[in-house]
Amino acid sequence: MPDSLYLTILTGPLVPVPAPKPLMDALTSAEVYISDSGQSGCRLTFTLSNNSSLQTFFLVGSGAAIPFVRVVLVATLGAMPQVLLDGVVTQQRISPEASRGRSTLTITCTDLTALMDQVDYTGKNFSGQDSKAFVENILAKYGVFGITANVTPAYIPDNTYPGKMVPTQVGTDLGQINQLAEEAGYVFYMDPGPVPGQSSAYWGPRIKIGVPQPALNVNMDAWTNVESLNFRYEPQDTLHPLVFVQDLATMQNRLVPIPSASPISASLGSVMPKAQRVKHLNCTAKLPPEQALMRGIAASTNDEDATTGEGTLDVVRYGQILNARELVGVRGAGSAFDGIHYVRDTTHQIKLGEYKQTFTLTRNGIVSNVPTVPVSPF
Repeated sequence: MPDSLYLTILTGPLVPVPAPKPLMDALTSAEVYISDSGQSGCRLTFTLSNNSSLQTFFLVGSGAAIPFVRVVLVATLGAMPQVLLDGVVTQQRISPEASRGRSTLTITCTDLTALMDQVDYTGKNFSGQDSKAFVENILAKYGVFGITANVTPAYIPDNTYPGKMVPTQVGTDLGQINQLAEEAGYVFYMDPGPVPGQSSAYWGPRIKIGVPQPALNVNMDAWTNVESLNFRYEPQDTLHPLVFVQDLATMQNRLVPIPSASPISASLGSVMPKAQRVKHLNCTAKLPPEQALMRGIAASTNDEDATTGEGTLDVVRYGQILNARELVGVRGAGSAFDGIHYVRDTTHQIKLGEYKQTFTLTRNGIVSNVPTVPVSPF
């Protein structure tokens, strides 16, 4: 079991450098939220004297804000450093405590996707490009921040009829990328690391394959390595979309069948509930059949998880950091919920001498479809 744990903060405009020791000494807590879709971020809390120069550390001059201040958080457990977040400061709050002669400084950061939400590029033409090229062209301008694009082609090509539709951007870069992801049943997120100052912008399906992380053990006496873990099974939340397209020859609407098993999502349970909600997608009537099918698969994929687990763990006892956007095993929760789950999001709560995580697990079925799960060596 790792016996050393510490947090490193790098900060500065454009190129982050290690934070000065007085700032690290003033840090009282750090909370980092990591999600498999949407923006991730952190909240750093410092305790400072009322006359400390650190109160304006993230500002320039007499309170004039610089364009952005970058913040990178690196957690080192044992000898293994891991970049938790690479982002920019989006809010600074000072709460003076007059009777004690000190102040609480709270810094809120958002991952580097915040840089993509600053300028409205509505009307920019991307003629002749499919969604993959569209996203790659948008991301290309952010390479100066150490961002590389990791873009997966749409499962069904969306440029079947290039002469009928000219791709044109609507809104900011972030808004446009998220819209394209939603239409394809994909996710978009910023994956920091593997070294400070570098990030990968991922646009593609949720990756629910790979080697699972060591199992989360519950109700196993000395082998228990989580503080709490609760599951709920809600098959009523699963969705089967109805997709209709218009036949241009007869002007009649016809139903496009949506496969019961999504081609871009793995089955993590052996018993898959039948979708209990039916929804008519009105937005597909004027689309080509291939694009309408992609919209239907996207809607089905976004509402396919019937099982949700929520829990907390002590990172040192678990033996490593539990990573979001990956798989993890579960043991001791009962036959319905043991097996492999997908880690949808995690929240890291770091204080002096303490590192805990809360997490959310999801799965599209019940009852394990694997005989065993990996266990921690500790």
